Amino acid sequence: MEPNATAELIVFISILLVAGLFLVLLFVIFIRRKNVLIRKSQEEKEAFERELAEAQIEIREETLRNISWELHDNIGQVMTLAKVKAQNAGDNPEKMKQAARLIGDGLDELRALSKMINPETIRKLSLRESVQMEIDRFNRMRFIDASLTIHGEVVDVNVKDQSILFRILQEFFSNTIKHSQATELKVDMYFKGENLIIKASDNGVGFNDSESFTGIGLKNMASRAKLIKTDFSIQSEENVGTTLTLEYPLTKNQV
Repeated sequence: MEPNATAELIVFISILLVAGLFLVLLFVIFIRRKNVLIRKSQEEKEAFERELAEAQIEIREETLRNISWELHDNIGQVMTLAKVKAQNAGDNPEKMKQAARLIGDGLDELRALSKMINPETIRKLSLRESVQMEIDRFNRMRFIDASLTIHGEVVDVNVKDQSILFRILQEFFSNTIKHSQATELKVDMYFKGENLIIKASDNGVGFNDSESFTGIGLKNMASRAKLIKTDFSIQSEENVGTTLTLEYPLTKNQV
């Protein structure tokens, strides 16, 4: 074989070896990245399931606290008043009618509570219905003047995601009731194309944005929003109020 032909063969073989090594290297890098993505996806899934379980437990605990408050502060007072009216009625038919009306009101409250107690009912509620139930309870208990307004055509939210969204809102509501000294709570749901935008605002004392948010659970709310790919923001101004904004991608429902 001539020297030139031998040299060309060596160069060709060298190129093949380099190309082969390059392809092997690319394949190894691809496999490693794929494994990293799979592991990250699994970790995100596990974190989501943990948060979902915690949110559902917290929702149940909050529901039980709500039932306790309503039994003691609302239904208990109504039934006590009905008892007093009945005891003092004597032969007065008007007082007996008043007592009967109070007993009827108490029964209506018990029926409303039964919806909160029944897990099947709670699971079947949409996000809008769950929030409306909270709003109705606040107004019934006279905790605060609360309202829910829907904008646009309602679209169902992923069942698992709505539990986390509801828990974020429930935590905001709880902070408003307990800490803000607010007299009004407004919730707006905007169904805009591919997104659901939720704004919850109160007219309470607010807080300084430079303060640590840890004590009032905002970091926890933000981390939960991140898990369901929801933009989370909160603005507050002292002596003006606080507004929570959530922007949830409705396209997740199609995944």
